[in-house]
Amino acid sequence: MTNDGSDPCQSAKKLKVEAPKEELRPPSFWGFTENAKVWNARASMIGLIGIILIEFIAKRGLLEMIGFDIGKGLDLPL
Repeated sequence: MTNDGSDPCQSAKKLKVEAPKEELRPPSFWGFTENAKVWNARASMIGLIGIILIEFIAKRGLLEMIGFDIGKGLDLPL
């Protein structure tokens, strides 16, 4: 029902216009549904912001906090 109380399908019939058909989508691969994609994207954004906040508060990079030496390159004798 629309705001004026009329049924949109009835209005389309009166105007002799077909209502838009739902677009067919190909089936998703196993586990890759639209809902799963949205939740995965949200979780990754929260994780990225969390890592940035932790690095800002600690004033050290994530790899330095884990224990990797940063800034020495490959440390090979030349």
